[in-house]
Amino acid sequence: MELLSASLEKKAEKFQKEIEVSLAGEQLRLRLHNAKQIRNRINNMFTYPSSFTAKDVVTWLIDYKEAPDRETAVNIMQKFMEHNIIHHVCDQHSTFKDSKLLYRFRNDDGTLSPTTETRLMTRSKRIYEMMTSQEDSILKVREEGSKRYRRTFLGSQMLDWLIKHALVTGRLEGETLCRGMLEQGIIQPVNGHYHFSDSNRVYQFCINFRRRRKLIEVLNESNPWLEPMQESPDSPFCLRKLGAELPQGSFVCAGDPKPEPPPLPKRPSTMGSEFGYSLYSPPKPVASLPSVLKKPVTLEELLAPGAPYIKKTLSINGDAVGWGFIVRGTGPCHIQAVDPTGPAAAAGVKIRQFILSVNEIDCLDLEYRAIYNHIVAGPRKLILEVLEPID
Repeated sequence: MELLSASLEKKAEKFQKEIEVSLAGEQLRLRLHNAKQIRNRINNMFTYPSSFTAKDVVTWLIDYKEAPDRETAVNIMQKFMEHNIIHHVCDQHSTFKDSKLLYRFRNDDGTLSPTTETRLMTRSKRIYEMMTSQEDSILKVREEGSKRYRRTFLGSQMLDWLIKHALVTGRLEGETLCRGMLEQGIIQPVNGHYHFSDSNRVYQFCINFRRRRKLIEVLNESNPWLEPMQESPDSPFCLRKLGAELPQGSFVCAGDPKPEPPPLPKRPSTMGSEFGYSLYSPPKPVASLPSVLKKPVTLEELLAPGAPYIKKTLSINGDAVGWGFIVRGTGPCHIQAVDPTGPAAAAGVKIRQFILSVNEIDCLDLEYRAIYNHIVAGPRKLILEVLEPID
């Protein structure tokens, strides 16, 4: 079994960081388009398509809690400039300035030259999206030693899957592709310093392409490659669309609504936990925030004869980002927030509904982490039984 050299691991760490910055930049671009911050602008009689004003975006980053102050916001945007993700519309400035200067994303004006690395990242992203969208995905939670790892697969299993879906012509081509993914830090062995091989060795996607990035992460230079990446239990869900801007919330990253009407979180989350995202460090608890429930409700009250609740069965087809709702509680659990543009809202999920079952698994007396485990273990199509209060 070929071992990875220290230099190869160092290169993988560098590539991994670049990919994360690239993904964060693309998510920001979509969000700014949705917020109408990116549009055709006129300056000195010239029209600059798909451009944005630096000063306005700095304010936007602060308003949406992506940066605590203007200096940090500028540093975030400067990082995107250094990674060739944005540039001044006339390329007259090599730095990002908190002014009325116009900038553009290279993905918007066609000046981003694809490289071998970016093509491999795009291909890897497609593979990841295909795998995570399947009901019987080969990506599993597996134990190695005393640790549990997410998004894992066997080397031979990956090659079988690539051939089955006609993404490679044979095992040799598939192995070459996976070795390239490993050398870019997209996948990694969960135990040891081994290269990819057509074997029963366990590997994992160490980049979660669906996770919505917290932009301040791009300023964090640390990136301990080959360590199991720790995520909040919220990560697969997200309060949905990358381009859907939601009113300000109160969590550090995961947000939380007020009782009436509930504004939705800025950061992605769907398990209503009190954890935020952190790519390079474990999730940290933040202060508890008020529940949307008008008063605490016990299990006995819910199940009492004549209780003012109606039972509903809802079918939610998750999209590429998640299902679009937040759950909170220790049993019974309730819907804490719903993205109005997400799949959950379209299916009839509402705040204050109590969760009876997930995919026919009784969840009434479970806390939100256990419900999370049932959801991520199931198919993309989610069958949710709820008790809805009768107003």
